[in-house]
Amino acid sequence: MSAAATAGTWKLGDLEVNRVGYGAMRLTGNGMMGNSDDTPIDRDVAVGLLHGAFEQGVNHIDTAAFYFSPMRSANELINRALSSWCGEVVVVTKVGPARDPSGEWLTMARPDQLRGQVEENLRQLGRDHLDVVNLRANGPGTASIAEHFGALAELRAAGLVRHLGLSGVLPRHVAEAQMIAPVVCVQNSYGLDWRRADESGLVDLCGEQGIAFVPFFTVSGLRREAAAGRERDTRVHSVARAHNATPAQVRLAWTLHRGPHVLAIPGTRNPAHLAENIAAGILRLTEEELALLDKPGESTA
Repeated sequence: MSAAATAGTWKLGDLEVNRVGYGAMRLTGNGMMGNSDDTPIDRDVAVGLLHGAFEQGVNHIDTAAFYFSPMRSANELINRALSSWCGEVVVVTKVGPARDPSGEWLTMARPDQLRGQVEENLRQLGRDHLDVVNLRANGPGTASIAEHFGALAELRAAGLVRHLGLSGVLPRHVAEAQMIAPVVCVQNSYGLDWRRADESGLVDLCGEQGIAFVPFFTVSGLRREAAAGRERDTRVHSVARAHNATPAQVRLAWTLHRGPHVLAIPGTRNPAHLAENIAAGILRLTEEELALLDKPGESTA
């Protein structure tokens, strides 16, 4: 059994994937976050990193056409890696937001602009159809996603997209989308320090409906790129020491313990961190450790 398969599998529609996947945003460097001074990753190094992930059983990659820095595009790197790989890898991309060539964020795409975004992903990835496309909503305050999701459902019917998902949504958005076309996954920010998807009932809702819940910023938590709250982090370190694991592995393992429908897509440009992230699927936390980690920590809001 591969390392990524130790946490089990889940189906995105008819596409079975190992629960531990890979998020490609970090492949592009901090330029994705608006820092144009970030050193671009060498293409061969990036391809080697992706092949290393595939060799360890990762068969689910999360990406987007707007994951790019001045010198690198995540989709381009994935295309290059897959062109020299013989195994099956499910690629999940997302549409909705957009950036201009300089990297500046634009307004949310109109429903009639989504086809262009889908076609751009197809071009960059070198594919004739996309495995899964997530509609990235314009924040939880979005009143309705019906028009946008309906436009994607038409592209699914036309054969450009195999399955549809959502990102950055609330339970009411899931219900709205399900009336239009099946939803196979939901991506939201979620982790030990950022539990709004629990508070809204979204994680449980996805489990009840057989939808994969795919959290991002799982390791970094509440403040995304910043460290987590000290009190809870002390407990994370305590559990990590008991398992001879890293704090990041404990945070990933906690997320995977949330339910068999919960996937993980940690990203990194470091091969050692990649192996550690994938190995988090092996980690089995006790009920006592889960209770300790779940205790309220200091406020970081």
